[in-house]
Order: sequence, then structure tokens, then C-alpha cells
Amino acid sequence: MLELKTKIKELAAKSAPEIIKIRRHLHAHPELSFQEVATSKFVADTLRSMGLQSDPMADTGLVAYIEGRNPEKKTIVLRADMDALPIEEQNQVSYKSTNNGVMHACGHDVHTASLLGVAGILNQIKASFEGTVKLIFQPGEERIPGGASLMIKEGVLQDSAITGILGQHVMPLIDVGKVGFRKGMYMASADEIYLTVRGRGGHGAMPDQVIDPVLITSHIIIALQQVVSRNANPGTPSVLSFGKVMANGATNIIPNQVKVEGTFRTLDEVWRAKAKELITRIAKGTAESMGGECDVNILHGFPYLENDPELTERARSSAEQYLGKENVLDLDLWMAAEDFAFYSQVTDACFYRLGVRNEAKGITSSVHTPTFDIDEAALEVGAGLMAWLTVQELGN
Repeated sequence: MLELKTKIKELAAKSAPEIIKIRRHLHAHPELSFQEVATSKFVADTLRSMGLQSDPMADTGLVAYIEGRNPEKKTIVLRADMDALPIEEQNQVSYKSTNNGVMHACGHDVHTASLLGVAGILNQIKASFEGTVKLIFQPGEERIPGGASLMIKEGVLQDSAITGILGQHVMPLIDVGKVGFRKGMYMASADEIYLTVRGRGGHGAMPDQVIDPVLITSHIIIALQQVVSRNANPGTPSVLSFGKVMANGATNIIPNQVKVEGTFRTLDEVWRAKAKELITRIAKGTAESMGGECDVNILHGFPYLENDPELTERARSSAEQYLGKENVLDLDLWMAAEDFAFYSQVTDACFYRLGVRNEAKGITSSVHTPTFDIDEAALEVGAGLMAWLTVQELGN
């Protein structure tokens, strides 16, 4: 295996300029969730240039295969997501987004470019491993219902030979050259909350003539804080946050309604269901007690993400072999959400973090910000490491 590891590192280094070129193309041409038409064609064309055919799935998604020796013996699935975010990029770089208001601010360009790099590496050494590698290029990670759920419904994990799935995600809190792993529960579920609070608007100088939905909304938001503080088990991580309140009145106008948007996240599915019932009951009850009413719409989002302990332990050990023990870190629980969680509910999964930070170069911005970028040295690491983890799982 030492010779194979050396070979993978050589191929990763050799292909790094092309992987960077691919990433820059993707970064400059981002597409929103479930609109990844050009991205999908670009990925299919790139795979074809390697001699690999791909099949469409979930409209703009793709699936491709690399067969080693005894391809029916075992299948490992590798996943990358392709969609971008509705953010106007502020970076002044040669590969800046050319699509106004759309940006790869979450690193999905990195994930896709890395997986194409992995495909190139594994396709060149397929005689060195047994089994099959299934490549998933997935649409719509950033939006409910999540492209992962659609691909699962269309049968992407139905192959009985599948023994696990690997996915990686950029992490700007981790220095380039390093990666992070966590066994068991890792990321939270995420549901979207939409409230419409209705009253009776009027002149701000005559509050006795109105049913003030702004006041009602303020009471609802405060009352909903008890969902977590007085109902959640203190040992169960839970987050209830509201990020958008739209009253659309004026200094002297009380509107007829107020719209509120928020999110609920946790790591327990039973509590998740109960919490959504509490949110509905408290919001409606508070509004009614003040003479108004509240419509509650909670979109059921992604489940919590759980990394299989045994697969993750093997992957972590393999990462230490490839990168050195000092470059493999332990991760804390993360209350962000990822639709990779859908895969983790169906098969053994390992979702790990790829360091992209470089303070010396000023590359420190968080994901989902208009200045997010990466140290592109991470692409060689990401492609080489995932290729190594794959052959380790398949065996030689």
C-alpha cells in the first residue's frame, strides 16, 4: 500500500493545476440550486474526457462509475455537491463570479473539482483496487428538499453492494493541509419556520383602533424562546433563531400583518418533532390571546448527520497515514446542516472537513459570505486524500 499511496500523491500533484483550472471555471460560472444545467454539462464533458460516462439523475445531477478488479464485490460512493448561493461576490480575483448575485460561497466548486480530480486519479489506478467507485455529482444541497433526498428517491443508494459513502466539505476554520473528522452525531437537522401574524392595521396615533401585529409578533418571538430554554433536554443541542421580520409599515402606519422567518435545529429526531408542535401551538396561542391570528408553516428540512463510527475511524486512520497524524483533527458538534445527512440515514457514511484557511494570504472568510475563498493548495489535498480513502476502503 505504500507504493500505492506514493502513486496517488504523485498523481494528485501532477493533476493539481488542472483541478485548480476546473475549480476556477466552476467558481466563475456558478448556478443556483436545481439550476445547475451548465455545471452538469461541464462535469459530464470533463468525465467524458477521462473516458468515463455519466448518467443524469434528479434532473441536473450525475452519476458515474469507475470499476476496479472484481467490480461486483463492493461499492464505495463518493459525493460532491454542485450548487451555488444567491450572494454577490466581492472578491477581486480573475475567477470572480460572472453571474450577478450568484456565488460559490460554500465551496461546492471545490467539492466538484476535487471529485473530478479523484475520478482522474482512480481511473488511472483502477487495476490496483477491487470493487466499484460510484461518483455522485449532486444538485441542490442548499435548498429544501435537498438534492440528496431526490437522488435517494431515484435509487442512487439501492445497489446492495454499497458499503458506505464518503463526502468532504471545505472548512475555513481549519488551515490548508489539515482535515477534520468526528464519529457519531456531527451536524444538526434543519427546519425552516415561516410565520404570518395577522391583526388589523391603522394609524400609529390611534393604537386603540387596531390589533397590532407588530406587538403580537414581538410577544411571539419572545414566547418561542421557551421552546428551547424550558422544554429541550439541556444535553440535547438545540437552536431556534429568527433572522427575518417584515412588518412593512411606517413611522405612523401599523400594518395588517407581519411575516417572520427562522430556523430550528437539533440532533434528536423525537425532540425535533415535539419542538415543531410546540412552536406551532405557542405562536398560534400567543396571537389569539392578543386578538390576532398566526399562520405557521414549518418546512421539514434535512435530518441530523451521523457519521458511522467504524467507517469514520478507518477514514481518520487512513488520513493520518496520508497526511500525517499532526494534520488530522477532531471536530466538535456543528449546528449547521447538510443534506449529506440524508445519505447517512440510509448507509454507513463519513462526512469530513477539508482545511482551506491561510491567514498569511488573508484567506479567512467564513462560508456563506461574499468574500469566501480558499487556498487552492487544498484541491491537491482534497483529491489525493479522497482517492486514498477510497482505495483503503475497497482494498487492493
